[in-house]
Amino acid sequence: MKSIVLAAAFACASSLAFGQSFEGAVTGGPNFVSNSSSNLSSALGLNYDTGGWNLGFRMTVNPYPIFGFEVGYIYNRTHLNQTGSDLGGTAIHEGYGNALVYLTKEGSHIRPFATAGLNFDNFVIPGGNAQYGSQNKFGFNYGAGVKVKVHDKWQVRFDLRQSNTGKPDFGGIPDVSGRFLLTQFSIGFGIGI
Repeated sequence: MKSIVLAAAFACASSLAFGQSFEGAVTGGPNFVSNSSSNLSSALGLNYDTGGWNLGFRMTVNPYPIFGFEVGYIYNRTHLNQTGSDLGGTAIHEGYGNALVYLTKEGSHIRPFATAGLNFDNFVIPGGNAQYGSQNKFGFNYGAGVKVKVHDKWQVRFDLRQSNTGKPDFGGIPDVSGRFLLTQFSIGFGIGI
């Protein structure tokens, strides 16, 4: 949490010091685990639900007319199943750092963008939390979106992103292999300064 606060403080300070624009947004929407990556262990019949939801925040610094940098945190919620039985709700905490390339210059009312970067996902077992019963996996993410200025400093944003990480084995689940693909749709409300 300290690193997130420090990153936000740095982003605000650099934005004010160098005339860069800063944006912050709260986002949420549905997420989808691809069918091909939802299976954790065929031997145990263990798999993730393919649907769920996400809630998060994004902080963006735009130092150039068509380039920006973004950091954020996304809380993803889904369920873990074993041979058709629901084992309970589970969380996937995701932190990321991305570069953004805009198709329109800064100050435009509509700003479509493409994005890519690195992320870490903290997979939590049902009944566990981020400190106990979880496993970290690193990967990359990519996507696109659009930011729409609705009034002065206020904006609405729409994002479509996919993260690609290793699958968690939680320290001993047999037969776990392959990549975990999580697609996130989100709508966000934010402010830019």
